[in-house]
Amino acid sequence: MASPRTITIVALSVALGLFFVFMGTIKLTPRLSRDAYNEMKRAYKSYVRALPMLKKMGVSSILLRKSIGALEVACGIVMTLVPGRPKDVANFLLLLLVLAVLFFHQLVGDPLKRYAHALVFGILLTCRLLIARQPEELPPEKRMLSVNGDEQPPIHDAAPEKGKMKVS
Repeated sequence: MASPRTITIVALSVALGLFFVFMGTIKLTPRLSRDAYNEMKRAYKSYVRALPMLKKMGVSSILLRKSIGALEVACGIVMTLVPGRPKDVANFLLLLLVLAVLFFHQLVGDPLKRYAHALVFGILLTCRLLIARQPEELPPEKRMLSVNGDEQPPIHDAAPEKGKMKVS
């Protein structure tokens, strides 16, 4: 049976992955929601206006929106479908992306209700990454003790029970 830690990581990975695939798709195409797509276009225009440095580097609002959308879709797919270390890399990239988006929202002075979802999903990404990077606890019967660099069986296995003699 899977451990609660594993179930938590899988549930968070799938939920976050699907969310970012959805949000990235909205940034790339109006097929899911024309209103949301138009809102994204408007928002990214204001981000580029607020950061003239982007304009000087040749980054248009369209390039910025499509780049972020494509990265969200790619990382969302990895979070949902790919096992192992790539999930953690995608998680980290999405966390950096969420931080950038939060910066953009603050830069243009958006109210909290406009970026609350980014804040919540940033917290969820952080939690998932912290849980995934935590070492898995081994059951007591499988733990090995290290003495002077040599692994030893657990103390309760090495020492005979009180009143009993261990015969080899």
